[in-house]
Amino acid sequence: MTGQVKDPKRQLQGQISRAKGKQFEERLDASFAYYRQRGFALIEKTPEPMRVLRNIGNGRFIACFEKKAQPDYKGLIKGGREVMFEAKYTSAARMEQSRVLQIQAVVMTESQALGARCAVIAGFSSGAVYNIPWDVWSHMKEVFGRKYITEADLDKYRVRTGWNGTLLLLG
Repeated sequence: MTGQVKDPKRQLQGQISRAKGKQFEERLDASFAYYRQRGFALIEKTPEPMRVLRNIGNGRFIACFEKKAQPDYKGLIKGGREVMFEAKYTSAARMEQSRVLQIQAVVMTESQALGARCAVIAGFSSGAVYNIPWDVWSHMKEVFGRKYITEADLDKYRVRTGWNGTLLLLG
């Protein structure tokens, strides 16, 4: 059987990128756990949609993940306002608007129209995190003149970090 030989360098870079993306989401999870403990907000990770392929018994099954359809995080902040965040991380110098799937964009737009506070939380390899309002992300071409952003574009959306490492996303 002949197959395409995979580039070990690209495989390693992919593993590193996935690990950094996972660390970014763990940082968000820890911040949302802090908000919950303090009674400021209840924000949870949206489970990945999955389809069961076969039941193998004893509560076990074989399944596959389906295409993501919902933003990464949803919840409520004190006072009852809904929040919705899509988390994106990149090791590259820029982040493309197309990183948010069309169905996710529809959900964010519709939720915001009903009063939810929606944003894309963008993490870069510098360690900086940015809370970009959905109105800005969804109109990136009009706001920045192109359909991608760089850290230089985002200074006013930079998220401060609390004394304990918590990302101050709700301020």
